[in-house]
Amino acid sequence: MTTSMTLAAARRHIADAISKSEQLGIKVCIAIVDSGAHLVAFERMDGAFLGSVDIAIKKARTSALFPLESGQLGALIRSEQLTGFESSNENLMGFNGGVPIFAGDDQIGAIGISGGSAEEDLAIARAALG
Repeated sequence: MTTSMTLAAARRHIADAISKSEQLGIKVCIAIVDSGAHLVAFERMDGAFLGSVDIAIKKARTSALFPLESGQLGALIRSEQLTGFESSNENLMGFNGGVPIFAGDDQIGAIGISGGSAEEDLAIARAALG
């Protein structure tokens, strides 16, 4: 039986992401999407960059559509010179901060974080998944 991303699970991931971002002292935007890359939940911390709203959502969508961290996909795009790949699927984000979410072997969604450095965004996304 395949599990799907629930609102309750998305809210838990967001709470964990906020906790980690507060430890790091940064303000971020957090997007949770389901396995079809549809937005389930979103949070913009007070003071987070407005431009990070769109970036967080696109990072989450990227990791939902391709079962890789968004930064790993970006590295693959650059190493293989896949010109234009990031323009597919209504624009992908090929840098750190998007991480797929699995329940067992099934991908049920992804999280996208934007507002810190690439390393901070990735650390927050990973922390949000436990």
